[in-house]
Amino acid sequence: MTLPIALAGLLFGAWGVASDRIASVWPADEARRGGIGPRTVLLGLVAGATAAAIVAVSELPAWATLVHLALLVPLVLLTATDLEQRRLPHLALDPLIVGAVAFVPFNPGVAPLDAAIGAVAAVAFLGVLGLIIRGGVALGDLYLIAPLGLVLGWPAIFSAIFVAALLSGVTSLALLATRRVGMKSYIPFGPFLVAGAIIALLREPHLLGQVAALLP
Repeated sequence: MTLPIALAGLLFGAWGVASDRIASVWPADEARRGGIGPRTVLLGLVAGATAAAIVAVSELPAWATLVHLALLVPLVLLTATDLEQRRLPHLALDPLIVGAVAFVPFNPGVAPLDAAIGAVAAVAFLGVLGLIIRGGVALGDLYLIAPLGLVLGWPAIFSAIFVAALLSGVTSLALLATRRVGMKSYIPFGPFLVAGAIIALLREPHLLGQVAALLP
């Protein structure tokens, strides 16, 4: 393991744990101030593994790889807040959106037109889905999918949405089977969108410029 991979893993592992702790107290109006638990450890491990994988497989210029890592920072925090408080706060969403927009003209892996099409198509698709399935898609999910669409572009963003829907469905069935939730319980979709985007980023060879995708 090279030093950059290990460093990225350690830093983002720590950020994953910190994000879970931040989400327990912020935003303060719905914070439950819970203690450290299995989710804290899991978020740290997943965040660290994701950052390490991005560095390991990226063949982009160093600055572009750093941009992807920078965009991962708010994504980890948004995942933590959505899991803890069922919300995607704008104080974390807005920097993600600004960063994704600024990256569009310079992203070596996605043409600007593909980025624009990906964002618009993804927002439109989830928006229509939200109208059909009441409560299935929150407004925050639309704000989240827009920058993800810009970064992944067309058609990779729809691979991310498909994976997110699949993970969400499997998780929901598992939670129902174990009676952790009921038929009318709200399960946040944001973390699944983030997971789908990360899997698409690592799986689609052109996005990180790698010769072979990390995932089959």
